[in-house]
Amino acid sequence: MDNYLYCYGMIAVSSSFLLEGGFLKPDEYSEIKAHYRFAGGETGTCATVLASLGENVKIDGTYIGYNTALLIRDFYKNKTVDINSLHFDYNYEGMEDYVIIANDIRSPMGTFGKFYSEAYNSGVRLWNKPKEEDIANCKAAAIDDFFWDDSELAAKYCVKHGKPYVTIDCTYDSYIHRHSAVSVISGEGIENNYKGKTREELFPLFCENSGGLTIITNGGKPFMYGRKGESPKIFEPYKTNVVSTLGAGDSFKAGCTYALSKGFGDDELVRFASACAAVAISRYPLQLDPPTLSEIEKLMK
Repeated sequence: MDNYLYCYGMIAVSSSFLLEGGFLKPDEYSEIKAHYRFAGGETGTCATVLASLGENVKIDGTYIGYNTALLIRDFYKNKTVDINSLHFDYNYEGMEDYVIIANDIRSPMGTFGKFYSEAYNSGVRLWNKPKEEDIANCKAAAIDDFFWDDSELAAKYCVKHGKPYVTIDCTYDSYIHRHSAVSVISGEGIENNYKGKTREELFPLFCENSGGLTIITNGGKPFMYGRKGESPKIFEPYKTNVVSTLGAGDSFKAGCTYALSKGFGDDELVRFASACAAVAISRYPLQLDPPTLSEIEKLMK
């Protein structure tokens, strides 16, 4: 595969349930309006959206186990997503999460705590190290800061080979943030790393520690973006009819990666990424109906 974007991070299977009539209440029955099982995860969804935007994509990251292998192979077989760098481990169950969705609320469940605690305690990691040749030959990359020193290694390969990359939810003093072309920080990232801190407090710290663009998102509310030495700019997200917020952040990251690879300026990149996420949350499931360029451009106009 030539002329491709590289994505490194979590590739999983997601089993999602869209409820009718509001979110779950204790001891009350809830009607399932729709249920789908598809390839997801932050990197898996990002790759799906990039392919829908007309890009060739190569992905790597999580090991693929016996419960997820057939679905993942089948899901990507007719897409411009190269999965040949993935490791298929048939002694491993595979990563799957479960998501309950109603209106603009979603609640994910899974075994990610066990996934990481076992890796930390035993040293056995169920993900690949990034391959230097994959990064050396890409146009641009999207790197999730989920795999510790291996995510940092992917960033170091990008720096070594002069490949710009997008990352999400890293800390402001990390290597992966400092060298990123675009660093996105979500509300979840703030909650996990800087609980009690505000976006306004954190924004200058992220900008000061990066030569790239910093974006601190805020769900459907106005959010900040900018660079070191600049005052923050505020962007009002595009309005849309929210059907499901599942994959909104992954679609925003995909929009940033696409725009970065095309050489968009900061304002245009933010507009494009926001429109990409807005289109994504207007349908369910977005993995089976990902945003297209024409939809994004229509919304931006």
